[in-house]
Amino acid sequence: MSAPLLSVSGLSVAYGGVPAVEPLDFSVVAGNSITILGANGAGKSSLLRGLMGLAATTGKITFDGIEIAKLTTADRARHGIAFVPEGRRVFAGMSVRENLEVAAHVNTQERQRRLDAAYALFPQLAARDSDAAWQLSGGQQQMLAIARAMMARPKLLLMDEPSLGLAPAIAKDVVGALAAIAADTTILLAEQNASLALEIAAHALILDRGRLIFEGSADEIRRRPELLSPAHAAS
Repeated sequence: MSAPLLSVSGLSVAYGGVPAVEPLDFSVVAGNSITILGANGAGKSSLLRGLMGLAATTGKITFDGIEIAKLTTADRARHGIAFVPEGRRVFAGMSVRENLEVAAHVNTQERQRRLDAAYALFPQLAARDSDAAWQLSGGQQQMLAIARAMMARPKLLLMDEPSLGLAPAIAKDVVGALAAIAADTTILLAEQNASLALEIAAHALILDRGRLIFEGSADEIRRRPELLSPAHAAS
């Protein structure tokens, strides 16, 4: 069996000493994307922020054979982790193209190849190439945030609530693009909308108030929807 791309052991996350995620263990094998499900406040975002070095953690985080728990966020990115946080954070005053180019630290020819791939994945962005990011719709800004992360060609993409605040049709488009990305890039996806998330991931974790209450296959969740009840009682 292949060694996990990401492995966490006894990982907990806290803000100002207040626990947000209780110690948990899980692993992600390259090519096998995982979704983290749970209601608002379950700890999904905190877990991703901890993995990216944006929140205080205890425990062990091993990525691609390297212990990264003490590395800076920038060093984790250099090792191949990209993070698209909740909120569609883009450089509002920069054009679509500039937002993408700033994320690709490669030669001109390779940068153009990556731009072409981004525009093939999100044709709406190609049509807005020279427009400022603030002029885009919320859905287009989410597409831009994802495309910018992919310009770095990460080994692992951390996605936080990509469908949040989007119209259902746009959310489906975004999830469809993530499914295409998942064919070549491992994704760890935090999402409240289980039906959309399970279109991308074959494996799931369910968090409830910072505790891991389930780990298993997407098929099992489909067969046993009651598994989502504790974590989704507020949704």
